[in-house]
Amino acid sequence: MGTARVVFDRWEGRYAARMADVRSSAVRDLFGAATRSDVISLSGGMPEISRVPADVVARIAAAGVREDAREALQYGSSEGRPGLREVIVELMAEIGVRLKAEQIIVTAGAQQALDLLAKVFIDPGDIVITEGPTYLGALQAFSAYQPKVICIPMDAEGMRVDVLEEQLRELGPRGAKFIYTIPNFQNPAGVTLSAQRRRRLLELAREYDIPVIEDDPYGRLRFEGGHLKPLRALDDEVIYLGTFSKIFAPGLRLGWVTAPRPIMAKILLAKQAADLCGSAYAQVTAERYFTRTRWRKVLQDLVRTYSERRDAMVEALHEHLPPEVRFTRPEGGFFVWAELPAFIDTKSLLAEAVEHGVTYTPGDAFYPDGRGKNCMRLAFCYASPDDLREGIRRLAEVLEDRLELYRAFQMAGHFSEEVRSAS
Repeated sequence: MGTARVVFDRWEGRYAARMADVRSSAVRDLFGAATRSDVISLSGGMPEISRVPADVVARIAAAGVREDAREALQYGSSEGRPGLREVIVELMAEIGVRLKAEQIIVTAGAQQALDLLAKVFIDPGDIVITEGPTYLGALQAFSAYQPKVICIPMDAEGMRVDVLEEQLRELGPRGAKFIYTIPNFQNPAGVTLSAQRRRRLLELAREYDIPVIEDDPYGRLRFEGGHLKPLRALDDEVIYLGTFSKIFAPGLRLGWVTAPRPIMAKILLAKQAADLCGSAYAQVTAERYFTRTRWRKVLQDLVRTYSERRDAMVEALHEHLPPEVRFTRPEGGFFVWAELPAFIDTKSLLAEAVEHGVTYTPGDAFYPDGRGKNCMRLAFCYASPDDLREGIRRLAEVLEDRLELYRAFQMAGHFSEEVRSAS
């Protein structure tokens, strides 16, 4: 056997102190295992791009160069291409949010918007509030700016706003820089913030004068139930993040942000410092896709595909996993959240799962402080229904030995209690 190679880093003393707090992406770390042909990946939230008509995209991309080369191949504005911002205006109007093009900044995916907002708002030691668990990419974006992250627990109706209220009361006025939430089919938990809690969350934000960041990548991927208005439709001071990654192509890296005017001015300055401007070529391609193709039909096919895969995963979870394991049933989006008995550490279990040919994302990646060790995020968006069923079956095999031990301890404890009672 070979020995691990230790790499000496002679620049160790020159890095910024904040780099010590930057988190690695648990999903990206799993990509090597997930791409093995014998491994079924339940870890990555990768859209099913095979449903997007590649031949159509190739034609519009080529036409964009032929007809708009002077713009597509040149620098563009920091705010984004006007035509694409008009597309976003229409998309937002469909979900109840009325905007003008000048109220939108196009970003390199919603992930860049998260980094820009962190740069604009967070100083070291500042408090930010998120759901618990929350999107690991947000934790990664925030961590570079060294905040203290407070997680508010969730239940089937989303963030516990009663706990949020207690936390805000304890922190006092301006105690937190912002509240970050994913109200629709939350990543990683899959739950949706109820209409009543949406209203109460906004009331609390107004009362304590705290900005709310609404991250809405999955809002158009609803399988069942009625549409719920975005927070931004209820309060025009909400900072809203959208993305084309889930309704078109993540490879283009296109998203957007809208916020109150003073905040937008700061975001624009931060973006100019980060990249000057986004990819004009990608924006031309996206603009043409949403104005010259039957993209709604493609989206309907995607939603139907994800719905079938959600059903396949949930059915397999019911069939193969024992009652000690609890899991969510999302009404849309990409993810199921599973909670195992407290003694199971899903990170330490992962290597064994990979050997059994299945991956997942350990739950502690979605907390800033190591919580969630007995939880896991399961993605149903990319694997076929048959692979999802087989993946859950393999996962159940991995869990069986641990759960048998758990049951034995339970029985032993119950027996000891009976003995004590009898004596």
